[in-house]
This record gives sequence, structure tokens and C-alpha cells, in this order.
Amino acid sequence: MTEKPGTLHARAAQLATRLETALAMVAATVLAVMLAVVLTSVVLRYLFHTGVIGTEDLGIWLNVALIALAAPLVLSGPLSMRLDLPFGPAAKKLAGIIADAFSLLAALVLIFGSTRVVNLIGGTSPALGLPEWVRFAVTGAGGGLLAIILVLRRIGERQALPLAASATLASAVYYACLHVTVTTALPASIAIAIAAAVGLVAAAPLAHAFIAAAMIAIPFGGNLGTETIVTTTVSGMSHFLLLAIPFFLLTGAALSASGAATHLVAFAASLVGHRRGGLAQTVLATGTLFSGASGSSVANAVFSATTFHPELVRHGYPPARSGAIIAASSVLDNIIPPSIAFLILAAATDLSVGALLLGGLFAGLVMAAALSIAIYLTTRNLPGSRPAARGERRRSLLAAVPAFGLGVIVVAGIRIGIVTTTEAAALAAIYALALAAFSKTRRTALFSVFRQTATEAAAIGLLIGSAGPFAFQLAVDRVSGMIASTVAAFGGSPAAVLAFSVIVLLGAGLVLDIGAAILLLGPLLLPLATGSGIDPIAFGVIIVTTLMIGGLTPPVGMLVLVVAGVTEVPSAELFRAVLPYLAALLAAIAILCICTLLI
Repeated sequence: MTEKPGTLHARAAQLATRLETALAMVAATVLAVMLAVVLTSVVLRYLFHTGVIGTEDLGIWLNVALIALAAPLVLSGPLSMRLDLPFGPAAKKLAGIIADAFSLLAALVLIFGSTRVVNLIGGTSPALGLPEWVRFAVTGAGGGLLAIILVLRRIGERQALPLAASATLASAVYYACLHVTVTTALPASIAIAIAAAVGLVAAAPLAHAFIAAAMIAIPFGGNLGTETIVTTTVSGMSHFLLLAIPFFLLTGAALSASGAATHLVAFAASLVGHRRGGLAQTVLATGTLFSGASGSSVANAVFSATTFHPELVRHGYPPARSGAIIAASSVLDNIIPPSIAFLILAAATDLSVGALLLGGLFAGLVMAAALSIAIYLTTRNLPGSRPAARGERRRSLLAAVPAFGLGVIVVAGIRIGIVTTTEAAALAAIYALALAAFSKTRRTALFSVFRQTATEAAAIGLLIGSAGPFAFQLAVDRVSGMIASTVAAFGGSPAAVLAFSVIVLLGAGLVLDIGAAILLLGPLLLPLATGSGIDPIAFGVIIVTTLMIGGLTPPVGMLVLVVAGVTEVPSAELFRAVLPYLAALLAAIAILCICTLLI
């Protein structure tokens, strides 16, 4: 039944839509300005041997503004990183109230914590000449926008009573956390972990669960006040290296919009499409090639599910098996460079980005080979297409060459030291945008590409920032020392450290998004590995590759959930169908561990 335009519910829904559209446009504009700032710095340095003071600081401040403005747009959908458990109607309603309470509590922390920081902080940025409180004021505004959009959405959905319950619960918890003290022998980081787990089970967005959980830990002896939560969150987002994330996302979106991705598909099909199970091998080959452009597994999962799933089903592949192949192949995008996961790890541990990307290239090829064998064994009864003629293969290669140029810009530019990682990402983005601008087969307006990318980048950026308070409390509670003692009980040898780390990482991948897991576990496990003599770069590759498997495992299984959402295949069926490919990836991890021990 269509609701009359004049009703309160309809007006709230319309206002929410208009506000979200406006925020998306502003965020897209901020992203464009960020790109222009970094590119201007590159041009001035290499062509005119000069520069502008404050470029790096300006880029960081713009990135914080981008995250604050666009993060409220990802309350729902895959980017919200919500856990979807099969609750009954009554339990689902209760979980919804708790989830919204977590989001509103996170909004309260951002609003009032930022207000306290603004009132306390002084000084100006030496490079920009702007007051330091500006970054925190924007973050507080983002919290306010989050609360406003959530309220408008729920009113528009006729959920006023559950909304009132969520608001009451969030307000009561916020007040109690400031005025109640709980005496316990457990470290406050345990309280954060339990509170975040409750939020995750209730299907709160993961970033909101982390921020709210840091607040809930205060009565349990947490060394965090609202202002500390905000400052550690903003500090986590304030790294120039993290600007590479929106730029790489922009590269992948522009490449897809330009139609260049279809040339990669055609080239992959010309190489392997004629073999048994050739269409499935084409999915894997395309994922491997596309990995060198997008850097985002979620982006590739959406692209492949939209492009390949109907074709696979039409050629006789079972729907669940088709989706499982797509999800498993998408793992490679966060491993083969450019890789957003390696950028997050480098920001958290100060490891060399260039060395990590080269290690990721080797690991990605090992995992691709393992997946290829698994796909062959599970689809060998399905025929391939006709073999491509030599001329057809040559034409498809030439058509795909522009997309391959991205890999040269990123890997060669970073490894040789010509440009920084962020600058390489910016150059790759402008290259892909140029391909899209001059493409005759462009599918999407360029402004839509910026708008989509800004929203995706904000979701990832807020998650990175929200892990900061948790990581801070882990350091205060000396959790790394506890882990070191546990490993020492098993002998402390490189093999023992590696086995322990892989088990911990696999367990974390079951319930945590890869970005959050890297930020929390990377700084804890890396010192143990280096202390036992394991090469830090090789161990960093093990961290990312092992955690990426979590994209295929329940209950979080982000890649499976994304593919299920696009293809409408039940996620339970996809989780079962992905088991052979999960086994292949675990075998690849074992090979990588052996190589790490031999280095």
C-alpha cells in the first residue's frame, strides 16, 4: 500500500533520502578535492621541483571530513558490516532495538566526546594555520548526522516505538557509563570485547559496535573517556597512507565504469575459457587480473556476481556452486596488489608497503593456483567454450593492455621509489578516470563513481578509526605480554609462533572484518613473530592471507554475504558450496607458512 506523501512517515523518509543525497554529493566533492591536492603535489614536485607546504596535512584533514560526512550513509548494506543471524521475528525485533542503541550510543560518544575535545584542545596546525579542533568538530558533526539519519529512517519505516526504546537504552547506558564504577579483576579490554560481541550479534554496524563498546568499558576500569575515544578514533584515521584507500577504490570503480573490466573478462576467457569448467576458470582468471586494479574484494565480488553468475547458471552450473566460485575468487583482490588490506597493515605496523605488495603478489598467485585446481576438480564435468583463435586472443590482449597499465603504475612506482603509496594510488585513480572519461562504452557517470567511492571509503575509514580505542586499551592492559607468555608455553620456536598465529587469525576471521582484525591483531602478533626470527614481511603476508579466508567462513563471511545479496542465493547454501575452495585456500596458506619458515 502506497503511503500518502503528506504523512509524517513519508516526509521523514523523503527528508532522510534528501539528506543522504546531499551528504553523498558533498563527500564526492571532498574526495575529488583530495585527489586534486595529491596530484597537484606530484606535478609540482616532478615537473617544477617545488611543492606546497601543508599538502599532506590537508589531505589527512580532508580524509577525516570525508569519513565523518559519508559514514552515516552506510547504516545498512554490506558496507555496514553487520552480522546477519537467523533470528525469529520476536528476537529479530529485540536485536534491532539493541543494534540501533549501539549506533545511537556511538553517535552520542562522537557528539559529546568531540565537544569536550573542542573545548579542551588548543593550538593551530603549523602547516595549515587552522585550529586543531576543526578535525574533531567535523567528527562530532558526523555523529550528529548519524543520529539524525537513523531517526529519520526509523520513523519512515514506522518504527517509532522501537526507536524510542533504542534511544532510551542508549541514553541510559551513556549516563551510567559516566557515573557508575564496576569493581572487577578482569581487564577493561575484556569488557570491550564482550560489549562489541553483543553489538555484533545484535547486527549493529561493526564500527558503531567498537565505539559503543569502548564507552561501555569505562565503568570497568577502562582508561578511556569520551574525549579519549574520539581522539584515538580520529588519530587512527589521520595517516597520509590511508588516503590510498579511497584512491584505490576510485580506481576500481572507474575501471568498471569505463568498460575496461569487460576487456579483462574477454582476455581471461580467451586464455582458459575453452577448458573443462572453462567459464568457472574464466571467473578466477578475471578475478586475478582485476585484482591488479581494484584492491577491493567486495568490489570484485559485486562485479563478478553481477557479470558472471547469470552466465554460469545458464551454462549448467548450480547456482550455489557458481556463487561459491565467485566468492572464493574475490579473496584474491585484497592480496594481489594493489591491496587495501596491506595498506591497513602497513599503517598499523610501519612495515614497507612496497615489500608487502610484492609478497602479496607471490601469495596471490599461489592461492590462485590452488583455487584453479579446486575449480577443475569440482567442475570438470562441465564443458568449456570453443578455443579462441590466435587473432582473437591477440585482440583481446591489446584491448586489455590499458587496464594492465595500472599494475605498472602502482607496483613499479612504489617499489622503485618514484612515488609514495598514496601518490601511486592517486596516479592510478586519475589514469582509470581518464580511461572512463574517453571510453565509448562507459556505463556510469563519473560523478556517480566519486559518490560510490566516497561512501565505500568512509565505511572502511570509520572502521579503521573505531578500532583505535580498542587497540589502545589492549596496549594498556598489556595483552601482547599475555599472548607472548602463551606462545612461550608452546616453546616459542618460529613454527610454534606461526602455528599459534594462524589459529588466532583464523578464529578472528570468523567474527571480525579483515580491517578490524588487522588493526587489532597485527601490532600484537608481529613482535612475537620478529622476536622468534620470522621475517616481518613474510609474516605480514600470512596475516592478510589468513584473515582473508574469513571472508568465506560463517558467521560474518563478508564475501559470501555480498554474493548472496547480489545473486539471491541463500547464504547457508553458499557457505556449504564454498567448502572445497576454502580447503584449497587453507592448503595454500600451509604452503605459504612453509615458505615463511624457510626464509
